[in-house]
Amino acid sequence: MENKLSKRAKIIRDMVYEFNHNSKLKDIFVNDTRSISEMDKTYKYPVYIKSERISLDNFEMELISREAEPDDKTDRLVILQLHGGGYVNAFKNNYRIMAGLYSEAGDGADVLSIDYRVAPENPYPAAFEDALEAYDWLLDRGYEENKIILAGDSAGGGLAMAVCHYLKDAGRKMPAGIIAMSPWTDVAATGSSYRDNYEIDPIFGQNEDSLIYDNPYVGENDPENPYISPMYGDFADFPPMLIQVGTHEMLLSDSETVAKKAKEAGVKVKLSVYEGMFHVFQMAAKLMPESKQAWTEVQGFIKYIVSEGR
Repeated sequence: MENKLSKRAKIIRDMVYEFNHNSKLKDIFVNDTRSISEMDKTYKYPVYIKSERISLDNFEMELISREAEPDDKTDRLVILQLHGGGYVNAFKNNYRIMAGLYSEAGDGADVLSIDYRVAPENPYPAAFEDALEAYDWLLDRGYEENKIILAGDSAGGGLAMAVCHYLKDAGRKMPAGIIAMSPWTDVAATGSSYRDNYEIDPIFGQNEDSLIYDNPYVGENDPENPYISPMYGDFADFPPMLIQVGTHEMLLSDSETVAKKAKEAGVKVKLSVYEGMFHVFQMAAKLMPESKQAWTEVQGFIKYIVSEGR
């Protein structure tokens, strides 16, 4: 199956492996900057995108829109982007690139990106509470549930599902859909792929000190709490979900198990497993055919959600 990979994908995957297995590079670019947010950094969006910074009590957010803000948002599609980073990495500028891609995939949809609190300074339920507060902020701002799509990668994908578990438990309306890229849904790390893909995962593999084994976000809580590890929850009545994952991920079983449970509960789920791909390969944007295909799929899913008129 490796022969089906593009040359660019092979090169990028090798670069990802080298970066994550070079201790000097990780010390410089990862370990010392995890909790440092880049939301205050300058970022130049295209002229047709307007951005607005929002400060809440515990965290910052950024809302982008492709047109002047209308008074009536009842028909405005908005994507709530929950970034990844294992609950220990703060917002980075590359998520602004992803916000632009989400907006493009949503035919000009608004995108709200949040810089939620991270561990170890802020363990569970900090990130979970911030995601819920951002969702409620959208409702207070005038957006409606059937026009909100939750989107997240890695920890952010799990966080999107955790929010939906809470909304269901609280008897509240669900959002229109969920887009989950390599979602981390099993913080307890019980899935078979944690063992089966240990040697081939270019990000987490061959490293028993990885944050997926000992994550400070859990704190003193049960890692199988569905608000921490949504895989352990009941997915009945969930909105449609698009789940994308790569075959070279230790978190592969996180996606497969959630998709299976959700389908058995009657949820509309599209699970796309990309051969040879690594964790959150979609960050490559349009640099390789595989990531371009993934974003095209995101566009198709959003069109489906809009056409269904949930």
